[in-house]
Amino acid sequence: MEAEIWVALMFAGVFVGILAGAPIAFVLGGLAIIFGYFGMGERVFPMFVNRMWRTSINELLVAIPMFVFMAALLDRSGIAEGLFKALQYAFSRLNGAIALTVVLLSTVFAATTGVVGASVISMSLMALPVMLRYGYDKKLATGVVASGGTLGIIIPPSIMLVIMADQSGESVGRLFAGALLPGLLLSVLYFLYVLIRTWLQPQLAPALSEEERNRYSTWQIVGMIMVNMVPPVLLIFGVLGSIWAGIATPTEASGIGAFLALLLMIFYRRFNWKAIKESVWGATRTSCMVVMVMVGAALFTQVFLGLGGREAVTNLITSVDFLGKWGMFAVMMLMVFLLGFLLDWVGIVMITFPVFLPLAKMLGFDPVWLIIMIAINLQASFLTPPVGYTLFYMRSTAPPGVTMLDIYKGVVPFLALQVLAILILAAFPELITWLPSLVAR
Repeated sequence: MEAEIWVALMFAGVFVGILAGAPIAFVLGGLAIIFGYFGMGERVFPMFVNRMWRTSINELLVAIPMFVFMAALLDRSGIAEGLFKALQYAFSRLNGAIALTVVLLSTVFAATTGVVGASVISMSLMALPVMLRYGYDKKLATGVVASGGTLGIIIPPSIMLVIMADQSGESVGRLFAGALLPGLLLSVLYFLYVLIRTWLQPQLAPALSEEERNRYSTWQIVGMIMVNMVPPVLLIFGVLGSIWAGIATPTEASGIGAFLALLLMIFYRRFNWKAIKESVWGATRTSCMVVMVMVGAALFTQVFLGLGGREAVTNLITSVDFLGKWGMFAVMMLMVFLLGFLLDWVGIVMITFPVFLPLAKMLGFDPVWLIIMIAINLQASFLTPPVGYTLFYMRSTAPPGVTMLDIYKGVVPFLALQVLAILILAAFPELITWLPSLVAR
């Protein structure tokens, strides 16, 4: 059978499995077994065992549960509530003050947790009811919470970048450095969008009342920001600085981050054994989910490549070589975007990297630049149905009266801003490549 037919049947199986509601890890793993047996014979099973063993003993992946545990501890430390209140009053004279606060707080959360679920759920529970109570447009309120939460997948420390480093052979520190400015660029684009739109259409997000604006003095607001902002910033520098300076490996830095997060929980007087138990359990569940998807995607990728998938996809991309290297790059980005409708980011990384990275090297693209561009593109997979996790996080925590259609419509402008960010970074690749050139490998 032709490789193109195998590829089409495998992705058709993914589509059917997802529509049936099966977990993505079992869809990918199950399809790998079925197509591997009929396409490659019994020799595929020893290959599966070897692949799973190599995944299970990968020391770099230890950073995943530690970063997730750090996020769980920070979520229970009380930092978010205090900072949310301070920033809300700092922007109180602007339309859309609470939405602007959500963007900034989501950026801080992204830089301290790297876990989308934690950011989205926290912001949804904390900020969404407040915005609706102040008369904010439902679509704007849900869109800013959902898109702000996805910043956690690109701004370091990000577990997606850890897995990308493992799959590409690039340094985690260099990928963290390369993702920092693009992540901040997205945050600035979100902030400016909310600022400009609420200025043009103030009825979408009314400013706070005069009484509330005068509740705290300027110095009181500054004090609240300092108390709640300085510790997370120190945590960020402790984790990322130790990696970039070459002092600690990513795995060691993740342990440092988890320990510092525990100290912050004690500092903010939120430490108790119930919170520790919930943090451990939450980190365990999330880590197991990520690793299970990794194993399923690894088996799927092995069969995909074994049946000629690399050649089929490479031929598809090179068929537009008349458009030049940028035309082929556009096709790769489009394929990643479309896969986001079917797979979560783990599966997409595992499937595309073995095909795209050698092709990008042949075309002369910087590998760190391409990886970060794919990472930004993959943010869309959190916001696009049917497997956009952020959409389901939002739906499960949104107040009554907020529909799934409101959430879908709300994220559309922010998806457009992600496309704009990709165009900016394509025009100015130094925004990605400059910082990695300064840090230790």
